[in-house]
Amino acid sequence: MKIAIGSDHAGFRYKERIKEVLTAQGHEVTDFGTDSPESVDYPRFIRPVAEAVAHGDFDRGIVLGGSGNGEAMAANRVRGVRCSLCWSVDSARLAREHNDANVLSLGERLLSWDEVVAILDVWLTTPFEGGRHVRRIAQIDS
Repeated sequence: MKIAIGSDHAGFRYKERIKEVLTAQGHEVTDFGTDSPESVDYPRFIRPVAEAVAHGDFDRGIVLGGSGNGEAMAANRVRGVRCSLCWSVDSARLAREHNDANVLSLGERLLSWDEVVAILDVWLTTPFEGGRHVRRIAQIDS
């Protein structure tokens, strides 16, 4: 899978670790920044991830921040992006099954590394359920 990833300073540490996990799993990962834990404005790094996913250049995107809230909001401003802020394995599973989430937002300050790994695994492997959800996705995207 081709995956775009980006973070602000508060998500930088987990972003670097996630890139290693994804690469080890055989995914092609492109990092949109930031490149250090120095304070930055997250939209500079999140919007390009969302745009790249929306344009079809990447299969999925992952964005990170302290809470993940602002990152999800910024990503969801891009038409065609369905970014889900996930805080548990169940939220990740439902984001994929019901919402066909193509971008995942994570909060480094709110999740342990073990939780991130579990969420990431479920989000990457859970297929979209289709069915009644297709109609709802079409409404979101219209």
